[in-house]
Amino acid sequence: MKKTLFFSLSVLLFVSGLFAGGGNQQGTQRPVVLNLWTHDDPNRRILEEQFASEYMAANPHVTINYSVFPSTTIQDNIATAYAAKNAPSIWNLELQRAFPIFMQGLCAPIPVKALGYANDQALIDTYLPNMLDPVTDKDGSWFGQKGGIYGLPLEVNNWSLYLNKKIFRDAGLDPDRDWPRTWEQLMKVSERIVRRDGNIITRRGFDFRYPDYLISWIPMVEQLGGALISPNGREAIIGEVAWVKALGFMKQWGPQGNNLGSSTMTAGRRIFDNNQDEIAMHLSGIYQHARMESVNPDFYHSDDWKVIPYPVWEGGKRVANAYYFHYYMVNSQLPQNEQVEAWKFVHYMLSHGNLYLEKVALAQPTKAVMHGELFRSMPFSEVFLDDLAHANVVYHSSFSWRINELINDAIINVMTTPITPLQAYHTLKREAQKVLDENR
Repeated sequence: MKKTLFFSLSVLLFVSGLFAGGGNQQGTQRPVVLNLWTHDDPNRRILEEQFASEYMAANPHVTINYSVFPSTTIQDNIATAYAAKNAPSIWNLELQRAFPIFMQGLCAPIPVKALGYANDQALIDTYLPNMLDPVTDKDGSWFGQKGGIYGLPLEVNNWSLYLNKKIFRDAGLDPDRDWPRTWEQLMKVSERIVRRDGNIITRRGFDFRYPDYLISWIPMVEQLGGALISPNGREAIIGEVAWVKALGFMKQWGPQGNNLGSSTMTAGRRIFDNNQDEIAMHLSGIYQHARMESVNPDFYHSDDWKVIPYPVWEGGKRVANAYYFHYYMVNSQLPQNEQVEAWKFVHYMLSHGNLYLEKVALAQPTKAVMHGELFRSMPFSEVFLDDLAHANVVYHSSFSWRINELINDAIINVMTTPITPLQAYHTLKREAQKVLDENR
């Protein structure tokens, strides 16, 4: 009996040693195939494909298939794949798009000890405060695992305004003095800068991030004291005056108003970097630095652009552009060993925070990155940090993207039809309340 017990303990210790050592010994692990889906970013793709090659070389039992999709379609692709029980092993979306999938219990918790952390809190402590809150089941009410963490952030983003100094000067404006601090000033400055061929806009002063309203437009309402959802979660679209004023601004902005911009035009972030006299200002995150340097290095290294804070209404409360995340998540439909391997690979990629920042200008919200010299040395990083300090996290729920679509309907209607801001507000409030009631 004693010999049998000794032998059993010896085997157990031997097996435990293999897993504790990382399981990299050839022949000790079952083959694992990991499929990673992400939105296309050429600079990041190069970097992450390199990480995949390195990981497979160190772990011969793992095969990683890296696939990219347009940011406009990946949300639907992932949802369809889950419905067919053929979802990728690893994926990421913006938080407000990911949350409806996440809240269905389709994401696997992080095996923190397998990643080398003593417990969940040890992992949380490597990040800035609250950065893992949106994916942490704090009290177990979501999925029954108190404290379980279900995502690691590839990036945290908040958007400020990129400004082309040459276009400002061409319009008779001083880019260091006349840049807009308020939405009212932004309207006036854009009227100075805009050019048209008849009714067709050929140069814009600024334009919005259509249709990312939860990130870039809701703060306009919050500055005026309005809110998307009441604190108790029972009422939608709070503050008639705030909503009507913000919708009224969009009506003035659009083709039936001052004709300064439109959702049908090429997104400002896609043409600003060309420096071809097409748009003077647009909203984007610090990741735009890398895209600008790649597309137009002469412009990037010139003194012809700057970054300015998110505007605030005259007399309004300072609320900056909402911050949001792209979390890497792992498919809970995978076998347990594949979930663990997937999280190990995600953790390996994200352990290179400064490389992401250097090569792709993606800022992971870890203390090491955000407090590091590299981030602080990036042009206008202080503007992004200051806006971040005055920002709220983007609204996220199991129905967040449906709410975003309703806001899109309201904005496009006031911009392109005779519907008044007050009419659009009442329709939005009614429809958003239905969605809220259906999901309580």
